[in-house]
Amino acid sequence: MITQSAGTPAGSKSEQAYAAIKDKILAGKYTPGYRLVLAKIASDLGFSVVPVREAIRRLEAESYITFERNIGATVAGIDPTEYLYTMQTLSIVEGAATALSAPMITETDIARARAVNTKMRECLDDFDPVLFTSLNLDFHSILFENCPNPHILDLVHRGWNRLQALRSSTFTYVPGRAQQSVAEHEALLALIESGAGPDDVEHAARAHRTATLDAYLARTSHPTQH
Repeated sequence: MITQSAGTPAGSKSEQAYAAIKDKILAGKYTPGYRLVLAKIASDLGFSVVPVREAIRRLEAESYITFERNIGATVAGIDPTEYLYTMQTLSIVEGAATALSAPMITETDIARARAVNTKMRECLDDFDPVLFTSLNLDFHSILFENCPNPHILDLVHRGWNRLQALRSSTFTYVPGRAQQSVAEHEALLALIESGAGPDDVEHAARAHRTATLDAYLARTSHPTQH
């Protein structure tokens, strides 16, 4: 989780500007490539440009924003290499965390996860990739949060936070993957309910994560195809 920087008061104008800009990035209101006009943002917030500039610098350090000479600050998109490495790592550590969690997942947990997956299915018709991604994290969190190994769990959290910083819902790029993802979620729940062994659960969880990566790589290798 991204933490407040040292020396920045919670209620400072810089902190408020940071939160406001970041919220719009994560909500998809400021899309990748969007040019951030500091004077306009400052005016909207009722601040001077100074705290907005400080917020932009902080967001740049966290990879949400890029700054180029003669262009200014723009919202960062996916870095394909970083996305590849992050998803490869997450498939391994999240697969392990889900497998270790499986024996401790209760019927209540399964019901919660299935309810989230139902919401994901319902939003397929009027697809909102940002909402879908948020629900996707909710779903997987239920399955891996019981992991008894804190080191593995920490790596999973870091992976999800890195995906967030990479600035994207993958489903923006491969919306067709969303329906498959919902079906795979149900299969994963059924596998856990059946009392399957940890190796089978880990394999299914890793394959699910890898399938999303493969869909993204195929889409970016052939950008004119759908």
